[in-house]
Amino acid sequence: MTPNHSSETYHVAIQTPVGEVQAEVSVPTSFIPLSSLVSPMRALGEQALALEQQRVESTGLSISCHKGCAACCRMLVPVSPPEAFTLHRTVQALPEPQRTAIQDRFRQTQHILEETGLLGQLVQLAETRTQWSDEQMDPLNRAYYALRLPCPFLDDNELCSIYHDRPAACRELLVTSPPEWCQDVTCHPVRPLQVHVRAGTVLSLLWAELDHGPARLIPLPVALDWAERHQSELRSQWTGRELLDKALTHLSRFLSQHHSSPPASSPFPPTR
Repeated sequence: MTPNHSSETYHVAIQTPVGEVQAEVSVPTSFIPLSSLVSPMRALGEQALALEQQRVESTGLSISCHKGCAACCRMLVPVSPPEAFTLHRTVQALPEPQRTAIQDRFRQTQHILEETGLLGQLVQLAETRTQWSDEQMDPLNRAYYALRLPCPFLDDNELCSIYHDRPAACRELLVTSPPEWCQDVTCHPVRPLQVHVRAGTVLSLLWAELDHGPARLIPLPVALDWAERHQSELRSQWTGRELLDKALTHLSRFLSQHHSSPPASSPFPPTR
């Protein structure tokens, strides 16, 4: 540990099924909001995913995903509460006219969802105090995917306008199956990489502990509104070290619980 005037740096080593992930994680010594852990937790998840990618490529397979392919950007993306706050802050910090363009796309998406009867279900999911299972989510995932709505963060060139700040679920979805299969994942058996460290899930588990509620994952189309409504909950009640310790504890539990689990059969991002 190497302290300085305002932060402490920790060497983190985590054993995953595909090898050890190591990182230097700096956190403030002061009280911070939970959203401050979004970046370091995503970084740990991306390192673990890179190890899995290396393992898969060593067998002769290759990743089909490439810049400009936005097929998976029609899925219902789940984001953790800390990520929702981070996305809200990211959008608010964008210059005009980019900020207004994104906000307009969110409104347009919500209008379509309202017309099809899905908006109320998404808001209910975002606000519920009851834990939803992947099985309960599957019909909603499929109904949303059937609309083929582009993510509100996609620009006119089918590129992510917040690529460096995109949710963990977006980072974790990589496939080795033919790219054309992704045009309809309900009809083709796409082969996603196995994800051993789900940063969004870990952040949701941590939020659940501190909020005394479910491991909430918020549908992306309503995430900005959710963050706006819940700004008062973005409190700085824990030091950086306290939050990091709690997050690593949840990560360790996640790894132990999912180590022997078979890969998910659903093509959609899991809710936990």
